[in-house]
Amino acid sequence: MPNPRYDFAGKIVLVMGLGRFGGGVDAAEFAISAGAKVIITDLATEQQLRDSINKLAKLSNIEFHLGSHNPVDFEKADIIIANPAVPGNNKFLEIARQAGRFVTSQINIFFELCPAKIIGITGANGKSTTTALTAHLLRNAIRTTQYENVWLGGNIGNQPLLTILDQINPNDLVVLELSSFQLEQLAQIQKAPEVALLTNLTPNHLDRYGTFEKYCVAKENIFRFQKPDENNPAISIFNAEDKIAAKWFEKYKNDPGRICIKFSTDDITENISDCYKLPGRANLSNLAAALAVAKYFGVDGESIKKSLTCFKALPHRLELAQEINGVRWYNDSKATTPDGAITALDAFNQPIIIIAGGYDKNLPFDEFGKKIVQKAKAAILIGQTAPKIADAIKNAILSLSGVAATELSEVDGPSILRSTTKDESTSLHSVAATQLELAGSLPDAVKLASKLAKPGDIVLLSPACASYDMFENYEQRGQQFTSLVKSLDK
Repeated sequence: MPNPRYDFAGKIVLVMGLGRFGGGVDAAEFAISAGAKVIITDLATEQQLRDSINKLAKLSNIEFHLGSHNPVDFEKADIIIANPAVPGNNKFLEIARQAGRFVTSQINIFFELCPAKIIGITGANGKSTTTALTAHLLRNAIRTTQYENVWLGGNIGNQPLLTILDQINPNDLVVLELSSFQLEQLAQIQKAPEVALLTNLTPNHLDRYGTFEKYCVAKENIFRFQKPDENNPAISIFNAEDKIAAKWFEKYKNDPGRICIKFSTDDITENISDCYKLPGRANLSNLAAALAVAKYFGVDGESIKKSLTCFKALPHRLELAQEINGVRWYNDSKATTPDGAITALDAFNQPIIIIAGGYDKNLPFDEFGKKIVQKAKAAILIGQTAPKIADAIKNAILSLSGVAATELSEVDGPSILRSTTKDESTSLHSVAATQLELAGSLPDAVKLASKLAKPGDIVLLSPACASYDMFENYEQRGQQFTSLVKSLDK
């Protein structure tokens, strides 16, 4: 290996956090192929990690220590590869450092060993679609550029990084989605992608960061540690329509050796947008971001138009699950923040029944409640955050229509709330029809939505929350939703 720190032969490598999205599997396979003995430790149980464990079933020289972490493992391992979800100040990582062990991560290893130019994309919302679309545009135009191959990976899910390193050449491009957690890990080695793009910034992961400001600090690492040289300037790309991104553009635009680029939806010409099938203004912003990267690498307009006609929504991101009797059912399970769900609501002009709720990341729901009142004819709430979202909707009805003009009545018990607005002049088309339901499970929510929906309606799973209170991850939640919907059509 070119970097002696990653000479794993004969070493004990501890993978902390096997996970369910492939990162731990990738790290374990890489270490074993390099001649290491691997120990995997995870707080989750064997049953919860069954899919990931099955992927490693054929490998020898591997042990699983599941259900808890043992300090002894961290003291005896030579190298610890930590999952991005593990905070850098975790007590077990501190034990390893105090014992003189080398602590790293999947993304850090990749950045230190990857021979190709890396394009990194981060943001609160839209980063997965932007990353996939960017790779799609570059791949389809690869013959017209100086590059040989385009690789896609990172936080986008189930894409190997380390086990494909031996296939990546210096003349390739790598497009990565980077989470705030991964950017924190990269900051530990002061690494960042040569080409860095920010889609937008809104509050997320406040259960980990505590404040929006600290979350932004983690995200800014994608620009802070870019290191230009004479032959390779740092390329920093910002969303002109996002307040923080626009502020950062002004901050970095005069740095020597850095090229700063702004993008906005105004950049998209009509003949380009006509080829793009994904709904909503947010998806246009994703397109503008991907176009900024593609144009920097010399992709021409004709290639872009041809590519866009065959690009489809990613799974669980405003994905059309089924149309049944004139009702369109959308799976937007990846919307794990209120702002993500607000974006989904804004994507449609038809009457909407939204299914929302889930694990509590300590995010505010005030604006989400207002948007539900403005855009949805009904909201069906599930999970840990259901009471908080219900309160936000009730408060929004009161504030938007006026206390004197609105009566809030409990119908059929505490699970239903209807607003009966007396002020006919209100501009909020759905205030008088906002219906709130609490469901005990996703199957119950889908069943109830099917009773409420009429031809022309949209039923939208856009939870505004993570899934961990009821599901293993957002993918499992989205898969169950899609399966439930398709069963309605039988």
